Amino acid sequence: MKIRYHKVPGVFLLDKQLATKGEALYGERTFDGYRLWNPRRSKLAALLTKQAQVPLAPEQIVLYLGAASGTTVSHLANIVSLVYAVEFAPRVARDLVRLSERVTNIVPLISDAAHPDYGPVVELVDLLYQDIAQPRQAEIAVKNAELFLKPRGYACIIIKARSIDVTEKPRTVYKREVKKLEELFDIEYVHELEPFYKAHAAVIARLA
Repeated sequence: MKIRYHKVPGVFLLDKQLATKGEALYGERTFDGYRLWNPRRSKLAALLTKQAQVPLAPEQIVLYLGAASGTTVSHLANIVSLVYAVEFAPRVARDLVRLSERVTNIVPLISDAAHPDYGPVVELVDLLYQDIAQPRQAEIAVKNAELFLKPRGYACIIIKARSIDVTEKPRTVYKREVKKLEELFDIEYVHELEPFYKAHAAVIARLA
């Protein structure tokens, strides 16, 4: 199997399959110390598979909103130095806590990202990553960025159009959410995630 570097440091291509370095953590396939990263199980993997330029770097500290059981978080932890992983749902949060016992640069925070009460724990971060299924996605991103994102820090925000408005066309929803984000961020690009995820788009932005 041919191994190549992706444009993002810490991410690799095994033939055409995305991967990070590390041990298997949720039953994913591995090859010679690399973990395959399925773009249909991770929106960040989908974005990277589409060769989008995602501002990730080894020294970064990341605040991840909507961590779920930690599938994407576990790969992100292979790339960056520290991940604060926020999840509200108790059932999947238990899996996230168990993951953090194996991966020491993941800090699980059982909290609601819409009401960020983790200020005493979370330091200023280089990147805000958000993947939540709530109607007020832009507002939640802005609130957390104002509290925790470093000056000129980056955000990667997954917009789930159907969680915001099932009656509108997804691109109409994207435009409306981006307009809200522009109050705080400089928008670098908006990238739709089809064919991997229907009615999803990723916004890459930088704190203005």
